[in-house]
Amino acid sequence: MKIKQNIQFEEYLASQLQNPKFRKHYSEFGKQLEIAYQILQLRNKAGMSQVELARRIGTTQGNIARIESGKQNFTTEILVRIARALGKEVKVEFV
Repeated sequence: MKIKQNIQFEEYLASQLQNPKFRKHYSEFGKQLEIAYQILQLRNKAGMSQVELARRIGTTQGNIARIESGKQNFTTEILVRIARALGKEVKVEFV
């Protein structure tokens, strides 16, 4: 099912990138959106609700919803707390 969801997202993203306004915003905020989508996928895979993730990292469900939708900036500290709550680690690379 994960592969199907990724393909659906990639198809959706490709269709949205046809819109010049979306493409401009994606270029500016693309990495944040990619991270937001990864958080959403990891949380779902863990079978965890937004409320539970929020409780584990000491924030509100609303903040988790905004993070997952790409509507809230996040710090590396928040990413580390989310990763730990999901049993993961954060890795940052410059390529």
